[in-house]
Amino acid sequence: MVQHLPALNRPATPVCSVCIANYNGEALLADCVESVLRQEGGIAVEIIVHDDASDDASVDLLRRLYPQVEVIVSDENVGFCVANNRMVEHARGTFVLLLNNDAALDLDAVSTLAAATMTQDRPGILTLPQRDWESNELVDRGCLLDPFYNPTPNMDPARSEVAMTIGACLWMPRALWQQLGGFPEWLGSIAEDLYLCCVARLDGYSVKVTRSSGYRHRQGASFGGNRASIREGLRTTFRRRYLSERNKTAVMLVCTPTAIIWPLLLTHLVLLALEGATLTVIKRDGHIWTRIYGAAIAHFFRDLGRLTKQRKVLQNSQKSTLRQYLSCFSPIPRKLALLARYGIPGIR
Repeated sequence: MVQHLPALNRPATPVCSVCIANYNGEALLADCVESVLRQEGGIAVEIIVHDDASDDASVDLLRRLYPQVEVIVSDENVGFCVANNRMVEHARGTFVLLLNNDAALDLDAVSTLAAATMTQDRPGILTLPQRDWESNELVDRGCLLDPFYNPTPNMDPARSEVAMTIGACLWMPRALWQQLGGFPEWLGSIAEDLYLCCVARLDGYSVKVTRSSGYRHRQGASFGGNRASIREGLRTTFRRRYLSERNKTAVMLVCTPTAIIWPLLLTHLVLLALEGATLTVIKRDGHIWTRIYGAAIAHFFRDLGRLTKQRKVLQNSQKSTLRQYLSCFSPIPRKLALLARYGIPGIR
C-alpha cells in the first residue's frame, strides 16, 4: 500500500521535479532537501520524496520540517527502481532530477542543468560533476564504461559526453523518461542508471556532464559499501557485489549492439568465474562464491530467455551505430585499475 502526503504551497507549474528516494535517511535528508530549497535562479521546483518503508523517523522529519515536500510513503520496501518510477509517475515538472538522499546540490545546480538542456537540439540525460562529501575532492564528471560495463570515472574537464551518470544525480526530460520506460524494475537496485543511460544512447540520445556547478555525495551511505580510499582500501558488501555483478551482466547482454555481444559475454562470464574462485581461495570464504559470483552467474542463466527477448526489443529500435555507442567506452578494465590502487576489496 502507498500513502500520499500532499505538499503545501507547491508550484502550480514546476519546471523541475526533484525526486528523492529515501530509506532510513533521517540523518541525511535535511542536507539533501535544504540544498534543493536553497537553489538560485528562480526556477520553479517541486520536491517529491518516496519513503521505502523506513523504520526510522524520516517521514516525521519531513512532515515536521518540510511541509512543502510531497511524500509518498510505501508500507513495504520496494527498492530504488520502483521508488523512482513511482515518483516520476507522480511528477509534474517538464524535467526530473533524481537525487540521492545522501547528496546535496550546489546553489546553482538546477539553473546550470536547465541552461545546459536549452543548448541541446535533442535533450538527453545530464549530470553534474560529483565531489566527495568529506574531502570535497572531485569524484567524477560522469562515467565511461570499460569493456565489461564497469563504470570508469571521467576526470577530463574537456570531455562532456559520457557513457553514464550515476542515479545519485540524474537530470532528463520527463517525456524522455516515459519514452524509455524509466528504470527496469526487474533489476531491483544497482545498475538501473547504467541501463537507462545505455538505452538512451542506443536510441540516439546524449548523456553529458556540465562543465560547472556540481553536487556533493556521501558515497556508499545510501546502499552500504563501495567506497574506496587509499588508507582503508575498497569496502563493499555481499549484497552490493551480488547485485552489481548480476545486473551489469544483464545490461551488457541487453544493450550491447551487434553480434559482438556473444564473444564479449563469454569472456566476461569466464573472467567473472575466475575472479570469484580466486577471491574465494585468497580470503578462504566460500560465501564469496555462493553469495556473489556463483549466485550472479546462476541467476543470469536462469533469466537468459527473458533477457534475450528484452535485447531483441531494444536492438530492433536502435538508432546509434556500434561506433557511436562504443565511443564512451575505455579499453582498460576498471577492476585491474582498482586492484592496483587499493588491493583486494574488503567484503562484509
